[in-house]
Amino acid sequence: MAGGLKVAIEDGKPRIVTERQTRKFVHAVEQVTFSGPLAAAKGQSVLYVTERCVFRLTDDGLQLTEVALGIDVARDILAHMGFRPVINDVAVMDARIYQARPMGLAAALLDLRLTDRLSYDAERNILFANFEGMVIRSTDDIDSVRRVFDSLCKKVGRKLALIVNYDGFQLDEALTDVYFDMVAELQAKHYTTATRYTTSAFMRMKLGASLPSRHAAAHIFETQAEASAFLHRRPQAVGKAAA
Repeated sequence: MAGGLKVAIEDGKPRIVTERQTRKFVHAVEQVTFSGPLAAAKGQSVLYVTERCVFRLTDDGLQLTEVALGIDVARDILAHMGFRPVINDVAVMDARIYQARPMGLAAALLDLRLTDRLSYDAERNILFANFEGMVIRSTDDIDSVRRVFDSLCKKVGRKLALIVNYDGFQLDEALTDVYFDMVAELQAKHYTTATRYTTSAFMRMKLGASLPSRHAAAHIFETQAEASAFLHRRPQAVGKAAA
């Protein structure tokens, strides 16, 4: 709706105080400035985000995908549209949108980027982590590593073997102790064995000095082939994980 719409946020939920008569979602418009059918034909991702709900453009038309908590679909949405959208599975909009504090998107995005660096081979029960070029600049970065590894390993539901690529990895010197404390904590909780590799002699030395002092085994190699070969020479480690 448009033209003087008034919305209040109460208890983290939107409430429509005053509706107006001008509808935004209608059968026809006087002038086309954006073509939905053309966008759909090109495979573009198109979202329509309002104060109360979210629509997505699909091949079948406009689809209602998300609704804010406290919003009634029939009363607050369908009653004010000139047509009926596609309605299948409708999710609840993120409640953080309506709260008067930061949403924490930076941490969420960091977690997503880190998740993309992980690959789990269920058949062999091996987790591959690609830390190549990754930079740890803050304790928030370290917390993100902890959260993502904890989440994935808990989903697996058993201890697993780990291989990590540390090529080009950068760690702020002031965070060394905090980072390796976290690494040792994860290793004790989730791994049967862990191998790490990097072409950097300095990083191999750093890993070799930091992990044993925290009672974490340090199997460190120069290449992925060497790290994988070591793991394959320890079939009992992977076998225990499957038990």
